[in-house]
Amino acid sequence: MPAYLYASREDHIVPWRTAYRSVHLLGGDVSFVLGASGHIAGVVNPPAKKRRCYYVNELLTEDPEDWLARAQMHPGSWWPHWALWLKNHAGARKPASKRAGSKAYPELGPAPGEYVVEQIA
Repeated sequence: MPAYLYASREDHIVPWRTAYRSVHLLGGDVSFVLGASGHIAGVVNPPAKKRRCYYVNELLTEDPEDWLARAQMHPGSWWPHWALWLKNHAGARKPASKRAGSKAYPELGPAPGEYVVEQIA
């Protein structure tokens, strides 16, 4: 299963070196991208803002510091990199279904769903 792993360099909740260790826990095609900034700012800044940067290195070494030393810095948002990764791992594009559900997975009910209006005692 392909995996795109993103971490933020100054993340105080999920330290990037710890997140990097996941590349060796997963099998298959794994990409690791390190974004600048913290837990939220590094993720949510869209490409139009032209802020931040991100690091990429296809050689997934055992040591995260070694990985970073060899990584290439790219200015701007990591979103276009992710979009290209998604495109390369997606199937053929097709129009969205006009209705929810299928024979195998029938629609459970109209949106937003019963749980939204369910009263909790």
